[in-house]
Formats: sequence, C-alpha cells, structure tokens
Amino acid sequence: MAARNIAYSGREKRMSQEQSAAAVAEPEVREEPKQKPRRKPPKRQPRYHVILWNDDHHTFEYVIDMMAELFAHPPIDGKRIADEVHEKGKAICCTTTLERAELKRDQIHAYGADKRSQNSKGSMSATIEPEPG
Repeated sequence: MAARNIAYSGREKRMSQEQSAAAVAEPEVREEPKQKPRRKPPKRQPRYHVILWNDDHHTFEYVIDMMAELFAHPPIDGKRIADEVHEKGKAICCTTTLERAELKRDQIHAYGADKRSQNSKGSMSATIEPEPG
C-alpha cells in the first residue's frame, strides 16, 4: 500500500494559549464494582409418584409394553414394575413434577384394554401421590 503524503501546517497540532489554559484535567472517578445480589437457588418443584395399581385383567406383557411405550422404560424395568405390581399390589412407574405426573396417569388410563386377556375391559388404574419428604 502506498503511503499518502499529507501536508499539515502545524497549526492543527498546536493549541493556542487560551485553549490550553481552558483545558482542565478532571479527576478520574473510580466506582466500586457493585456486587450482584446473590440469587437464591431456584426452589425445586414438588415431586409426585405415578403409581400403577394391580388388577387381574392385564397380562405381564401388557404392563411391560405400556411401560416401554409411555415411560421409555427398557423391558427389564418394565418386567420389574410388572412383578412389583403383581406382588405388592402397586408400583411406582416414575417420579416427576405434578403436571407431568398427571399427564402420565392420564396416558395410562387411555392406554386401552389388554388384547391378550379376555377379561380385560379397559385400561389399568393409576394414581399420583406426593413424594414423601
């Protein structure tokens, strides 16, 4: 790139005595950095259990398939939940926020009858309960 030749008269660099007398250096003001108020950690939303209740009208395969489809549980977890429902009368499918627990309970109720069982006339029963503690 070629250098430009610009002629200055020298006046641009010199200040008149009036201008230099009028120029006053102002003291530098340093503001203390303001500390941000500490935020409290967000409160954890209350958690709720989605509970599946036992009945004699649905097969183990139905429970395993439902757990996989609605909760994305692998077959081994679906089998564990099916066993627990059968042995204890109920099992916790998941623990989550109230809104999601209500959705999952409603999805269980809408899942439909067990086509493998002649006694099945509808979906299994599910409820939600607050997580203790």
